[in-house]
Amino acid sequence: MNLSTRNQLLIGLALAVLMAITRGHHFATVNLPSASWAVFFLAGVLLKPRWVFPALFIEASLLDFAAIEWAGVSDWCMSPAYWMLVPAYASLWFGGRIYARMHQDKFSSLLLLAVTVIISASVCYLFSGGGFLFFSGRYADPTLSMLLERFSVYLPRYLGTLAWYIGVAALLFVLIGQGSHFKQKSEVKS
Repeated sequence: MNLSTRNQLLIGLALAVLMAITRGHHFATVNLPSASWAVFFLAGVLLKPRWVFPALFIEASLLDFAAIEWAGVSDWCMSPAYWMLVPAYASLWFGGRIYARMHQDKFSSLLLLAVTVIISASVCYLFSGGGFLFFSGRYADPTLSMLLERFSVYLPRYLGTLAWYIGVAALLFVLIGQGSHFKQKSEVKS
């Protein structure tokens, strides 16, 4: 994926805005599920600078802090386990990086994309959901069976949301790529 610096900047800004307007419905003016997981995965795929990951994590943390401090959102998720979001989101970002290295402009890349998303999301949930279960202090006696139960209940929903956002992004990527391909052909003919 060789995107220009300008395109990476535009995509980065779009991803940051998408996370801001959907994260936990804290400030949302549109009723969309959180795009945070998709934002981290797509940033890994489309944005080359490594500083993007910490910048997005800081944005997510500031949005959560602002929601708790000023919007009256519950602080239930704020615990020592919050820091498990670093490896959780990193697994999505690294999954995106891995996919970007293997991506080809072929229809068969969709299978690779799907597998990469599923694996990245599963690892992400192990860190985020498992981290919260075992390290938040909210559960008296967490067990592996509790984690497996939560995994089977919550991961499909997270995967569905992630798949929706990634699907829309893939469609946009194809459409924009086709548009620029046709534009280049018409410029060559001129």
